[in-house]
Order: sequence, then structure tokens, then C-alpha cells
Amino acid sequence: MKRRDFIKSSVASSAALATAVVTGGLSGKAQAAASNKAMIQRVTQLGNTDMKISDISFGAGRLPSASMILRAIDRGINYFDTAPDYGPSEDYIGKALTRFKQRDKIYIASKFCHPIPYSAGTSHLQTSHNKADYIASVENSLKRMGTDYLDVVFVHAMGELADYDAERSRLLHPEMLEAFESLKKSGKARYLAVSSHGPHNMEKLMLEAVRSGHYHVIMPAFNFMKFPKVPELLKEARKKGVGVVAMKTLAGAKEMPEITEKGLSFEHSAFKWVLKHPEVAGLVITIKTVKDLDNYVQASGQAFAKADQNILDQYAVRFGNSYCRTGCGDCQGACPSGVDVATILRYQMYFQDYGDQKQAMLQYAQLNNGASACDSCDSTPCVAACDYGLPVASKLMAAHRTLSFTNPVV
Repeated sequence: MKRRDFIKSSVASSAALATAVVTGGLSGKAQAAASNKAMIQRVTQLGNTDMKISDISFGAGRLPSASMILRAIDRGINYFDTAPDYGPSEDYIGKALTRFKQRDKIYIASKFCHPIPYSAGTSHLQTSHNKADYIASVENSLKRMGTDYLDVVFVHAMGELADYDAERSRLLHPEMLEAFESLKKSGKARYLAVSSHGPHNMEKLMLEAVRSGHYHVIMPAFNFMKFPKVPELLKEARKKGVGVVAMKTLAGAKEMPEITEKGLSFEHSAFKWVLKHPEVAGLVITIKTVKDLDNYVQASGQAFAKADQNILDQYAVRFGNSYCRTGCGDCQGACPSGVDVATILRYQMYFQDYGDQKQAMLQYAQLNNGASACDSCDSTPCVAACDYGLPVASKLMAAHRTLSFTNPVV
């Protein structure tokens, strides 16, 4: 075979495989055998929607290129979560769509959000925004991605404010709901969703969304470390036909390569723990590299076993007294200076464990009340309020030194 014919044949084979993956033309095992790569093994119905999503789905918060989207599609991933304020994420997805012509074979979720830098304030649309603002945010996302519609549009990051009534107002904002109905009627958005990683009232706000009848999908933080109220939320969502996509599934994503058992990895075990809950259709995980993609997809369709629990137990022992549980918020209100403990420690997690230093520092700079007050505090209130024995005060002071533009990073 001539080199030119070989190249044409290879390209055609790759395109045919990608088509078979997203259309279900090949089983997961057949796809893996054909491509010699880890492939998505399971897709699951997302609530009462008409979407069947890959159990391991793509978080595009740190998307490095359009080619990464095409690689993910080639592996069978069909659900992509992005946002206007995720840097060039929507633009990269748009470039990928110019190569992958089967838009109806994948699902794209974005947010009611502005593409502004964190230094300019919150990017999430608020109750101060009107119907036209909400519609414009989606239409601008569509332009960036070169697509006619979003499969899912999110009211994002509920629970960042301690004021429950204010957050509930954003959740049920009439202007937002009217905007979604207009977008749905015009074919520009199909399903309404809401997300929360806390730290305030996550479960309460998600339950409000499920029971409101307005939302088709929820995306809560959920992992093996601590979410005692989430099972109630999951059951209610299933009862109401609301789909569930999980996030923050790696419990801080701490690196500990020595945690292994029988060839398993911590990431696989954490994913399998989340996906063993029948209410959870899939999870969104940030994929930055081909190595991430290779690793994470291997967990697709795999059963949770005793060996997986052993790995999670090791992780919990190693990090249980240092990991600030996403969505917990038990210590909120304990600080006499009003320091937002959980939010600051989440930003520290973004900096140290997620490698997202710039975003973490910009977000920290926007807080009205940082952790500078901790230097002169006796640390008693916040430490006493933590049921997990975290050295809260010292962690806050370390976070302040790390995240402040005016202090050296240590």
C-alpha cells in the first residue's frame, strides 16, 4: 500500500470508529479491541431527559485544546461540561465541532455566565440580571461554539453565599426561568440544570431545585469522604425524574501514588464509589492531558469492589484530618471575624491540588474577608467547630500566604 493510501485508510478508520462510539454501533469492549485504547463502557439515562451520557464525562474547565475534545469523543465520551468563564474552553469546543460534524451525537452543557475574568467580579448571572441578560449569555455561548443549541444550561455554583434566601432567589429567579422557557421554545437550550459545591446549604438548595419542578438535572459535589445528606437528595431526584451528574468526586484530588491495590488506582476507586449509586448517571471530571484521559476512562463501567474500598480507606486515613470536605460548611459562622473558612480552603485546594494557581489567587482577591485576621486569633472557635479535627486556623494562615498577591508563596 502506498503511503498516501495508507494515510487515507487510517483517517477513514479513525473517523468510522469515532462514529461507532458515539452512535453505539460497537460495544465498549469491541471499541476497545478495535482501537487498542481504554473506551467508555457504559452510558446511562440522565433522569427523564432523552440523554444517555457516558458515565465518565468531560469537565472542560481547563481544556488545553480542541484536539482533546476530539480525543475524548474517540474514546466514547459524549457529555461535555463547559462555561463562558472557563477561559478559551467554549472556543476550543467550537473548533472541535468544525471537525466533528455529528453535533447530535454529543451533549454540551454550559452556564448562565459572563466570560469575564475573576478580577472583575463574579461571572455568574445574579438576580440583578434580567431575561435579556440570560438569553444573551446563552446566545454568546452558542456563537463561541458555533452551534445552534445547548443540551443543558446551568444555574451554576449555588451555595457560595451564606445567605440562603438570596441564593434561593437566584435559583428561582423569574427572569431566569422566563429566559429558559424562551430559549427552549426557540430551540437554543433543551434542559435546565443547577450545580453546587457549597459550602453553604448545598443539599437544601438542590432539594429546592428538585422539588420546584423547574429543573431537569442537578450536579452536586459528591464523593466518599462526607456527604450524609446527599443520599436523601439522590432519592428525591430519582423520584422526581431529575437527572444527577456528580462533581468533585476525587475528595480533594490529593496525590498519593503509594495508594495501590491489585493494580487499581485511587481515581478509579473514587469514581466507582460515586457511580455505584444508581441515581448517578455520570460524573464530570476535569481532563487536561491525554494521560488524564487514558487513566480516567479505564474506570468506565467497572464495578465497585472490596479492593476499591480498601484504597479509599487508605486515602481517608492519610488525608481525613487535612481535607476540608467540599460542601461541608459545618464551621461556617464559627469565626468571630467572619472569615469564610470553607471557601478559602477550597481556593487553596484549587491552588495546591488542582494546579489552578491563577484562578485561585484571583478568586481569593475578590473575597471581602480573607484570612488575614487569623494571624491574631487564638484559633479556638474554628478548630472547635470542625468535626474532623482539621487544624483550621493554621490551614487558613497557610492559605492566606499562598493566595495573597502581596505575600510570597510558601
